Amino acid sequence: MDVRSDFALQLQLQHVAELALDPLVKDALEAVFTHMTGGRSRSRRGGRALITLLEEVRRAAATTDEWQVVRLIQDSLDYAEGRILRPDFEERYRLFQRSTQPLSSHQDYLARTLSATLEFFAQLADDYLGQHPEANPSEVLAHVKAVGRDARYMQQSQERPGRYRILRGSSEVAAWLEQVFHGRVDVEDPEQAARRIVMSPDALAILAADKEGQLLLQAAEVQRHRQGLKKLRKTVEDPGASEGDLQRALDGQYWIFGGQFASQAVQRRLVPGDEVDIPLIRGDGSLHIVELKRSMSLRGSLVKRHRGCWVPTAEVHDAVSQAVNYLVGLDEHRLRIRDELGIETRRASALVLIGHPSVQPDVAEEDINEALRTLNTHMSRVDVVTYKELADNAERALSGWE
Repeated sequence: MDVRSDFALQLQLQHVAELALDPLVKDALEAVFTHMTGGRSRSRRGGRALITLLEEVRRAAATTDEWQVVRLIQDSLDYAEGRILRPDFEERYRLFQRSTQPLSSHQDYLARTLSATLEFFAQLADDYLGQHPEANPSEVLAHVKAVGRDARYMQQSQERPGRYRILRGSSEVAAWLEQVFHGRVDVEDPEQAARRIVMSPDALAILAADKEGQLLLQAAEVQRHRQGLKKLRKTVEDPGASEGDLQRALDGQYWIFGGQFASQAVQRRLVPGDEVDIPLIRGDGSLHIVELKRSMSLRGSLVKRHRGCWVPTAEVHDAVSQAVNYLVGLDEHRLRIRDELGIETRRASALVLIGHPSVQPDVAEEDINEALRTLNTHMSRVDVVTYKELADNAERALSGWE
């Protein structure tokens, strides 16, 4: 396993060290710094030893109930093992931003890329109008969109190295292939069939040498996820949808909550008298519960005005309190749950899904999200998001896979 150990990780861990309180946690962090910078080489040491030391920090923080440190160290592990990309990691912790530098290098790169892209499409529209002066705005926009779809299949010119070409009609061929694989090939369970194929040594060798075959399998998985996300959006935007409807739309789709989850637990009644809505299992075996409230049919509001700021309402705080009570029950029955069900609840966390920005059309969506994020920064084991933000995050994740 290739473990990443760089300056960004060191800066983030220094931030964690400033928050750590217990000597046990501080000593474990000091061992991490000694390993990373203790070699003679100027490069920072990583390897499996770094992962083990970070896991020791996480274990020490959980033992001393420093849950904020646990969450930060989990980010450190995800970054070191490649589950968080460096630009996301640096932006999340603002590792390299200064007041004299309004844009980070990644933001500047994004801005220049976006500017060049818009200039390209503007030139494309000008060229089309030059050839079709009678075209209306809808026709120009349709032409630009068509070229944008074909651009996904851009090829390098063999005659002119360093030049690239967009073959018109490529997207139609790709769409036809997708329809063939999804509508004309009889496979009862595509995911299971793909897994069976990959487990065959001969097929594995073929797929490993065939990038197009790998892309087709990935495209099928993305398509399945898109269908599930479409169903979820339809449900969360339905004014008549109940909590049961929302639970059915989310059931089995643990990928929507992020790549850190490995599965969804079958057992929902973990504590006598309580039944969690959606129990998720993280990669390290710990439990993460999802508490579902209403979306568009939420009876109250999400935020209210208080001393010139938007703050969460009692509706949100009551939902958070319910999630906290679940976590307390899980802590009290930790040993029984671990022995009987094999689920670790000591490091359990919770997500509260509640409401939709459309229930308060007089308040900007950004203000609602900002108020909930501010609340989240002051809680160590519970996060609150709207259904729309969850769906938007999943949409962005899918776009990154394509």
